[in-house]
Amino acid sequence: MATATTEAVDVRQGMYLSFMLGEEEYGLEIDKVQEIIRMMDVTRMPRTPEHIRGVINLRGRVIPVVDLRRKLGLDTASDTSLSCIIVSQLIRRGRPVPMGVVVDEVCDVLDIVSDRIQDPPALMSGGDSDFFIGVAKIDDRVVLLLDIERVLPEKEDGFASFGEK
Repeated sequence: MATATTEAVDVRQGMYLSFMLGEEEYGLEIDKVQEIIRMMDVTRMPRTPEHIRGVINLRGRVIPVVDLRRKLGLDTASDTSLSCIIVSQLIRRGRPVPMGVVVDEVCDVLDIVSDRIQDPPALMSGGDSDFFIGVAKIDDRVVLLLDIERVLPEKEDGFASFGEK
């Protein structure tokens, strides 16, 4: 009796929103993206970690905003006309909660197949490198694939119960 063999499907393959932080291109799973908005005034909240810029009022809903450059330990930069906020849906206490991340520029939507994705290099193991689910090779460039749930874990985002009534 012959048994069929199936290759494991790489769950990392799929659609990604690509964006820039400095000279590097990053990718975020498109199903985690709620919307992209122009940069707007962010109200700083006292006694929050440095990587949390504050909150915005988005159509009557208060949403926390994270400076992704600071969270990833990159050099800070002034906002430009291309800077924007990617509003992502994160799961907090079993329900979706919107959270914004500031990026330098949104680039494209990429359909990345599994044979283009590699595990992050061993040099990236541990600590902040856990933010990355893989590295994609697209033509002559490299796209660092982020796991937004790991970048903004509930235990340290400072807004675990934010927005609850």
